[in-house]
Amino acid sequence: MKNLLLFAFLTLASQLIFAQKPVPLFNGKDLSGWTNNGTELWYVDSSHQLVCESGPNKQYGYLSTTKNYKNFILTLEFKQEANGNSGVFFRSSIEGVKISGWQVEVAPINLHTGGIYESYGRGWLLQPKPEDEKILKEGQWNTMKIKVVNDHVTTWLNDHMMIDLSDEKIGQGVGFIALQIHDGGGIKVRWKNLNIVELP
Repeated sequence: MKNLLLFAFLTLASQLIFAQKPVPLFNGKDLSGWTNNGTELWYVDSSHQLVCESGPNKQYGYLSTTKNYKNFILTLEFKQEANGNSGVFFRSSIEGVKISGWQVEVAPINLHTGGIYESYGRGWLLQPKPEDEKILKEGQWNTMKIKVVNDHVTTWLNDHMMIDLSDEKIGQGVGFIALQIHDGGGIKVRWKNLNIVELP
């Protein structure tokens, strides 16, 4: 009986450990597992980084995962080479380039990186505190962490908590993760080390 209980415990423990293992969303070679929505430019360069650039139409563009994600911890690194107005959407859907869902902002300094914006809905749900806006490192690599569990969203920028939000509508959301490039032109952002841990 003891051996049976020990086996059951070890099996459960190994399943939990396996479930918490980060999975890469970006393979460093191509855009497998992603869908390009719009005419803006998404490509992998010689340094194996994911790059988004404004295209000739200077419109919104989105690179969305082919899989939906409900509860997760997403970590990634980004570097804003020009303008840097971008974002990370979650539990989202799209028609053309009209996206519905929630965005964790990625933007130039003092434009609320790490805040939560509801696209084509209520607008800003929560912005970082003014003193936290300076956490962004302009022109350098930044690390972002996004945790979404049911109706609760927490974001971190460079290991500093930016926002902590509970919202009933977010709790009902379903959809993919997407990277955004803003309209207006002149934007270039690099991304790397995109990893996700799915949560129950």
